[in-house]
Amino acid sequence: MKHITLGAIAALALALPLAAQEEPVGAPSPNQIVAKASDEEWVAIAPEDLLVMTLAPDRDGARREVVIQLMPAPFSQGWVENIRTLARAQWYDGISVNRVQDNYVVQWGDPNYDNPEADGQAKPLPEGLNVMGEEDYAVSIDERMRNTFGQSMQSRWAIAGSDADGPIGWSSNAPQFADGAQRMREMENLAGQDPYSQFNMPYLGWPIAWGDLLEAWPVHCYGMVGVGRNYSPDTGSGAELYTVIGHAPRHLDRNIALAGRIIAGMEHLSSLPRGSGALGFYTAQEAKLRTPILSIRVASDLPEDERPRFEYLSTEGATFAKYADARANRRDPFFIQPAGGADICNIPVPIRPVSIRPTPDAGE
Repeated sequence: MKHITLGAIAALALALPLAAQEEPVGAPSPNQIVAKASDEEWVAIAPEDLLVMTLAPDRDGARREVVIQLMPAPFSQGWVENIRTLARAQWYDGISVNRVQDNYVVQWGDPNYDNPEADGQAKPLPEGLNVMGEEDYAVSIDERMRNTFGQSMQSRWAIAGSDADGPIGWSSNAPQFADGAQRMREMENLAGQDPYSQFNMPYLGWPIAWGDLLEAWPVHCYGMVGVGRNYSPDTGSGAELYTVIGHAPRHLDRNIALAGRIIAGMEHLSSLPRGSGALGFYTAQEAKLRTPILSIRVASDLPEDERPRFEYLSTEGATFAKYADARANRRDPFFIQPAGGADICNIPVPIRPVSIRPTPDAGE
């Protein structure tokens, strides 16, 4: 009888990962669906809607850059205008990350403003900033939004109608409606249910919730950028900003303005050391943990060759509908049981960087 030595067992254990299974043939994954999207389904993000936030280099001297996409109209536009004003006044230059609360938010701003450990004078704000009201956290649904929501839902109905395992709340039929208002009425029974709102749906590439078919608002998903504020009726100016780094805190929806989202460089914020003070603020003893922010610039103000370029997958097209269905019901080979549905924050809108193609010389 042969005995297996410990050395042989160790060698066998080391060899096991090399004998990985080949992936079985099956339904495409969400990423594979997105990869097949045509160029026409990708929407360019305007440089005016992008911010470039440059943090101090890391301890190895590596550059740290974060790109923020600002919220499109009609949502949060007063705050968005303020943020552009603050960036163009170079007000953000020299501020810092002052709060990192685990599974919640990273917050940045003037360390001497609304900071429990403040020890100096707050920076004066530029003149002419908008003062927003609590009613501005949501917007009235107009005809364009009704039509866009209806078109998106109809694309999803069409996808669900081709597969008996369509997501919970999606119809197995693909009815045709004459106008957006009728589509919206039908959504009462067919749209995905949401404990924080009646319905939710991506709109122009953003996660949006709505209620009573009258008003809509952006929602707190991972990476969304919000406006810090004090107690009501204060709604914040945009001088204090935060991003979500944990499970979606949807209880903040319609209680704090959302003005954008991180689309690149999130790792530079989510990996920062956590503060031990109240709400994750850095204490006086942790002042050295604050990450300096060197600058925040509107991308359209940068030289052409320094502007970041990104596109998002249209949320009104057939590819996004297939992608959303695949996120809600994973059928690719690794999965055993389709979930039967997905939270709006678990269907992140695909965003891709666009490389700058050099213009060929006239003689080429």
